[in-house]
Amino acid sequence: MSETPPGPVSYASAGVDIEAGDRAVGLMKEWVKKATRPEVVGGLGGFAGLFDASALKRYERPLLASATDGVGTKVDIARRLGVYDTIGHDLVGMVVDDLVVCGAEPLFMTDYVCVGKVYPERVAAIVKGIAEGCVLAGCALVGGETAEHPGLLGPDDFDVAGAGTGVVEADRVLGAERVRAGDVVIAMESSGLHSNGYSLVRHVLFDRAGWSLDREVAEFGRTLGEELLEPTRIYSLDCLALTRTTEVHAFSHVTGGGLANNLARVIPDGLHAGIDRSTWTPGPVFDLVGRAGGVERTELEKTLNMGVGMIAVVPRDSAEAALTTLADRGLGAWVCGEITERDGRDSRDGGNAAVTLRHDYAG
Repeated sequence: MSETPPGPVSYASAGVDIEAGDRAVGLMKEWVKKATRPEVVGGLGGFAGLFDASALKRYERPLLASATDGVGTKVDIARRLGVYDTIGHDLVGMVVDDLVVCGAEPLFMTDYVCVGKVYPERVAAIVKGIAEGCVLAGCALVGGETAEHPGLLGPDDFDVAGAGTGVVEADRVLGAERVRAGDVVIAMESSGLHSNGYSLVRHVLFDRAGWSLDREVAEFGRTLGEELLEPTRIYSLDCLALTRTTEVHAFSHVTGGGLANNLARVIPDGLHAGIDRSTWTPGPVFDLVGRAGGVERTELEKTLNMGVGMIAVVPRDSAEAALTTLADRGLGAWVCGEITERDGRDSRDGGNAAVTLRHDYAG
């Protein structure tokens, strides 16, 4: 017969602190209130977020777009540095910029924050970053969930995920079916690594090179940790501005898989995108990862964004207007390639490949 466990058993004794969770909700409310839209009904605390769908009546045939994502192992950098109020920008960027690729306006997001132990201020800081990201994206944060998983996660461990919904007019959906030979490819600069490839980056810089996060790096003008924690650029409002001011055929969000693999997703059969590397210089963090780990360029390019976070494919006669719009919004952008007919040559020459990267990077 087993011995009777000493003392009463409770949820708290199992490691879940309901009161701490309630305090976290109280702390995050002020930030969530800032991430709203006129269509949001009610406030934080309900079982579900409410959004007034009558706002969609202005559409002839509204299509709802949905996307979900996380931040990946970049959360480990935030945990090590004890900085929690920027990782939410990464989460929002990864979700809403997938939505806008089809031309959809992001409407609202929900989040999921999973922790080993609820530290109210820490959870509130994470949600603060998510709310700020939603403001930058023009969408609302209508709800979320904070889960405490003692025994599965360590006290300092956490992860974040989110889901978003957007809307686009059916006859304005962007994608491969609109892309034509003669279109040009416009690159929009990234803010750094964004939220992809951190398993490679951490392995190279920490496990192999033995660098510390507080190491000052002259090329960055700041510490390694500050560079690695640089938030993902959020492009949704920039892309929507492009669709209002000029003709756009497709967008491509450059995430896991790199520029070529993601751009290939919006290149139709029979066409080819030739990208000229000499039109830009990747930021120093990409060169550092390559040098520190002896990582070949092909491996870097299929893992990291190499300085380009979003792509727009536009008609040639729309390129100047597109670049002007992006410049007016303070976003660096340039023509990096063009769309041509595939000519049947061997794939090593780009003839049968959807995307080819040519020449060497500038600088």
